[in-house]
Amino acid sequence: MSTRETTGRPVHEPHRTGTAAKLNWLRAGVMGANDGIVSTAGLVVGVAAATTEVPAILTAGFAGLSAGAVSMALGEYVSVSAQRDTERAMLRIERRELEQMPEAELEELTGLLQAKGLEPDTARAAAEELTERNALAAHAEVELGIHPDELANPWAAALSSAVSFIVGALVPLLVVVLPPEHLRVPITFVAVLVALALTGTISASLGGARRVRAVVRVVIGGAIAMAVTFGVGYLFGTTVG
Repeated sequence: MSTRETTGRPVHEPHRTGTAAKLNWLRAGVMGANDGIVSTAGLVVGVAAATTEVPAILTAGFAGLSAGAVSMALGEYVSVSAQRDTERAMLRIERRELEQMPEAELEELTGLLQAKGLEPDTARAAAEELTERNALAAHAEVELGIHPDELANPWAAALSSAVSFIVGALVPLLVVVLPPEHLRVPITFVAVLVALALTGTISASLGGARRVRAVVRVVIGGAIAMAVTFGVGYLFGTTVG
């Protein structure tokens, strides 16, 4: 796209590689699982504090799992659909500019390659070769960070979010009904915190962040969420009783 400053030089836009895009999908999956763990754990722990009836706990847990998975899927579908629409619009503009001003676009591509560290002559030769092969793909990848044949898929994103949420939600949902009644909540707390520590570690590894900080953050957040819902459930159950 020929977005330029008043000086006539191209304005460089963010770049994105296939590897980065895959890591983003993985991080999204981890975060979906994390959301499933925290939200479902908070729900079942709160209900377990109010009643010892396993059917009631399971009903609340599965209701939360279903609602959360659908919500995550819808949210991801809408978000990724908007992203794909934007990418398609950018590609349409780029295609039109290549048809109307091929020389200006060639100069722009040369400038972008120079900005990546190529010498002027090398950048020019590379720009000409890339343009001859597939001008649209060259500009889309170098300038926009988009691969024309690999646009975001909202259906895949929705399915991925729903599945990761369900997988995460199953951890507290299964753990809370397996132990004896007097150990139900403590064991669930421990299992959930271990699961959160795992998702925090994976998320930090994928993003290149400090693992300890990421783990502490998610574990403390999950512990607070469960403590709050346990308190609410306990007070509600006591009041009703």
